[in-house]
Amino acid sequence: MARCNEDIRSYAKQNSVYLWQIADSLGICNDTFIRKLRHELNDPEKMKVIEIINMLSEKKGD
Repeated sequence: MARCNEDIRSYAKQNSVYLWQIADSLGICNDTFIRKLRHELNDPEKMKVIEIINMLSEKKGD
């Protein structure tokens, strides 16, 4: 059985972005973000998280 939001988790890992960094950018606690990932996010939420991952990944390259 696949985990919910495996695509988000994998994309973050590929870009060397930690889930706590995404939570911080969203302005929520890491634990809250992890709990949100237990259920599949809707498309607008996923797009927002992907944008954050891209932004954080670009910052690492600076």
